[in-house]
Amino acid sequence: MIETLTFFANSFLAAALLAISIAIIGSIMLINRYNYLAASIAHGSYGGVGMAIYLGIGVVLGATLFAVALALLLAYITYKENRRTDILIGVLWAVGMSIGIIFIDLTPGYNVDLLAFLFGNILLIPKSDLFFMAGVDLVLLLYLSIFYHHILAVAYDKEFALTRGLNVKLIHTLTLILIALTVVMSIRSIGLILVIALFSIPPYIAEKYTKNFISMMIVAGIISFIIMCIGLFVASSLNISATASIIIIAGVLFILTFIRIKQ
Repeated sequence: MIETLTFFANSFLAAALLAISIAIIGSIMLINRYNYLAASIAHGSYGGVGMAIYLGIGVVLGATLFAVALALLLAYITYKENRRTDILIGVLWAVGMSIGIIFIDLTPGYNVDLLAFLFGNILLIPKSDLFFMAGVDLVLLLYLSIFYHHILAVAYDKEFALTRGLNVKLIHTLTLILIALTVVMSIRSIGLILVIALFSIPPYIAEKYTKNFISMMIVAGIISFIIMCIGLFVASSLNISATASIIIIAGVLFILTFIRIKQ
């Protein structure tokens, strides 16, 4: 009984920590239209997973280093090259995943379930990951408190931000690095494939019913936590994948919101 309670306590704590990161970085992604960049980082980070397994180091460490390096490369490409960035982003996305696949193929005797990294399972989140997730959330809160007005200025009027002397390149780069960290913190709970959906849907819904960025983040965090709690309940009741349940519930809520807005 105690083990079961601890099992679910870790899952709900992970959901709360994820909700904080979704509220902050998900909302920043939305107002900057960075979802495609985030998807590239998420899928490309599989290269770090494969390299970590091949080298025998921690998956979180390997994925973090690879994801941050990928974020820096994307920051440079998207800031310097304004034409056909979609193709460049798509290439990095595919190459990153291919690197991961090749390194896993080269790993002798490797028999760990790859779906654990691609799709995650919040019901099996290790306690060590909770500390990492809390650390990333703390960094996100610090970033938001220090650069709040800079973030809004760059997102809504980049030219105005440049004329005011704001370091647009720094904000752009820091945001992509933080996206990379939030992707890594979500590997075991949500997985690299589905993480972008969860980081996109709650902020999208929140934006439609709020009038400022602060309230948008708060509502996005609440919505994401509720979605994950319902998903956990459904998954445990029907004995199905928790991650898939969470994303399906988020998708249904997105469709209902979209239909209501169109009406």
